[in-house]
Amino acid sequence: MSKPEMNVALVIGPDTDLDSQAIRNTLEYFGARVFTYWIGRPSDLIDVLNGNDLYPNTDMIVLNFHGDEGSLIMPELGEEVYEEGEPKGDFGPDEVRRFAKLDGKIVLGNGCSLGDPELAKAFLDSGCHTYIGPDDYPDGSSALMFTLRFFYEVIQNKKSVEEAFRIAKATDEETKMYQCYVKE
Repeated sequence: MSKPEMNVALVIGPDTDLDSQAIRNTLEYFGARVFTYWIGRPSDLIDVLNGNDLYPNTDMIVLNFHGDEGSLIMPELGEEVYEEGEPKGDFGPDEVRRFAKLDGKIVLGNGCSLGDPELAKAFLDSGCHTYIGPDDYPDGSSALMFTLRFFYEVIQNKKSVEEAFRIAKATDEETKMYQCYVKE
């Protein structure tokens, strides 16, 4: 294998496997090396967000989750299944601030309402350089299209993250929901 164009962490939440496979296959076709993380419990996500299970030299992180009211929807586990100290429920700004250490990373929160300003601020406060996500509830096909177009522009056309974001956002009315937050 020749040197990849970039290393991408694809972090997959519950019930997003079909679009996640499309993202992975397309990014690999574009020349990215994709590391896939299937999230089955909160500690799986924590280990990615705090860097313990994140592949070295990861350029970008895609959080491909369903979202609601500015939180990543997490799997529901039986009460007896949770590990001691493991948070229960969805991951919102408080959980991100508590667990994430994403120094200099670029994160795409690809799920409904994951571009909520408070969630974005939590990611930036956790060291993230750039955080992108929709501030409303886009159609699933539009969310997939945004992600593919964004990476197409970054990888194939060598656009900056900001320029690729502007191009992908301009695709249609649904993709206009995406917002880009950059650490000051």
